[in-house]
Amino acid sequence: MDRESWQNARQYSDEQMQIAAQVLDEILQGIPVMKAVRSHPLNAGGYIAKHTLVHVYRQKVEQGSLAENPALLARIRMKPVRSLSGVSTVTVLTEPHDCPGECLFCPNDRQLPKSYLREEPGAARAFQNNFDPYLQVKSRLDSYLAIGHPIDKIELLILGGSWSAYPVEYREKFVKRCLEAMNGRESGSLEEAQTINQTAGSRNVGLVVETRPDTINPAELAFMRSLGVTKVQMGAQSFNDEILRLNCRGHDVQATLDACALLRAAGFKIVLHWMPNLLGATPDSDRADFQKMWSGGFCPDEIKIYPTQLLREAPLYAFWQEGRYQPYSTEQLVELIADIKPHIPVYSRVNRIIRDIPASYIQAGSRRSSLRLDVMQELERRGQRCRCIRCREIRGKPVKADQLTMGDFIYRPADAEEHFIHFSTVDDQLAGYLRLSLPCADFPPARRPQREALYAAIPELRGTALIREVHIYGQSLEVGSEQAGAAQHSGLGTALLKEAEKTALENGFSRLAVIAAIGTSLYYEKRGFVKEHLYMTKKLA
Repeated sequence: MDRESWQNARQYSDEQMQIAAQVLDEILQGIPVMKAVRSHPLNAGGYIAKHTLVHVYRQKVEQGSLAENPALLARIRMKPVRSLSGVSTVTVLTEPHDCPGECLFCPNDRQLPKSYLREEPGAARAFQNNFDPYLQVKSRLDSYLAIGHPIDKIELLILGGSWSAYPVEYREKFVKRCLEAMNGRESGSLEEAQTINQTAGSRNVGLVVETRPDTINPAELAFMRSLGVTKVQMGAQSFNDEILRLNCRGHDVQATLDACALLRAAGFKIVLHWMPNLLGATPDSDRADFQKMWSGGFCPDEIKIYPTQLLREAPLYAFWQEGRYQPYSTEQLVELIADIKPHIPVYSRVNRIIRDIPASYIQAGSRRSSLRLDVMQELERRGQRCRCIRCREIRGKPVKADQLTMGDFIYRPADAEEHFIHFSTVDDQLAGYLRLSLPCADFPPARRPQREALYAAIPELRGTALIREVHIYGQSLEVGSEQAGAAQHSGLGTALLKEAEKTALENGFSRLAVIAAIGTSLYYEKRGFVKEHLYMTKKLA
């Protein structure tokens, strides 16, 4: 749906407003939402949409005729899972730009950033808004409001291929315009926009970019932090040098490991993309390859599993035509992912297991968009479960802080000791967690120059333990609000911070740094952290 159509769909008639008011009254009396809606058909046929109920609810609250009722709003909002993780995600796409990669599997539409297709939802929204970052963000915020989701805590996800290959000036302006859309006002500079956002109605609580492992270096990370970036997505694709070579990836496995080590040393959250069914791979080699992600020192915080999809727009298509490549069937993919998913460590989150590419683009192989559901059904059939973060999130369930257990899962990726400090329920669901990274003083000589260059670029990181993430689950609440049983705003974050301080001290660290997002800096300031340069730090007693 284009922007004009979307806006027109949200112009409400008197009849719609009157019916919505009646339906709300009935819901408040205990009648189920859909029963109340279907009891009041429109004269022209059909029924009012949920966004109409949300609109009337907000109007009544503003007028004072209805008290704020988070439970009611939760019942009438559309797509309730969108903000159950605690934040609302806004995805934007950069304008087309040359990519340094020549990957066989990657489509190349010159009107879009490389690897993206026009009918993908995020790409379609970007194209409709002429890749204007301000319009992309504003339209998404408007959409969230219309369907009943809070927009006070926003994770901004900037996609578009290799972020690090774009000109510095473009990237600065892009982030500035995104923040201006959240702030509801223009600014004279990026720094001003960042300052305003600290107390804005839509605060940026996470800024994510995607790039290639071979673009990561100390200067680039310092620049990312100046923009406010807190999480970096990278296409690892494979942990086999021969597979990377066959697919013309342009970097080796060591580049990915070095990038992960450097990102972790700078406190960034790490998301790796992994692609089964690349040219030269088999289901058995993919199973072995996936295990290297956890045994080889990479240990990403989040992963996206993107099975290779055969697209006419990608060079790989010619290999298929020549009989040199064969895509996996749906059955093969389900079996493969069901085999590997139970082995994902508890500290990592599986964000996706299929890319959202319309089936019309796929020339052969699986066209299933519901692969995650297929995999979960297969695991249930086998009597197995996955314990990744996504499968254990408490989401919108009630939380009683005194019934939670704090745990500390320790693991050792390249050049660091990581502590996944977490609160869990009696039935093994996550209510919140903190990632504490303790950099190792003794690391491979080959990575020593980059580590020293990082500390030269960001001196406040030398000798510090690092908090890379604090996340409390539960339905996203408005800043300053409370809801009975909600994990957010119940003191769990403060308790996790205290445990991190204790752990850092016990391991010989006298200073603690946190990679604070633009909109979370005041949260950490209230808890004793001070802004130094690009990070917030705290001396430990």
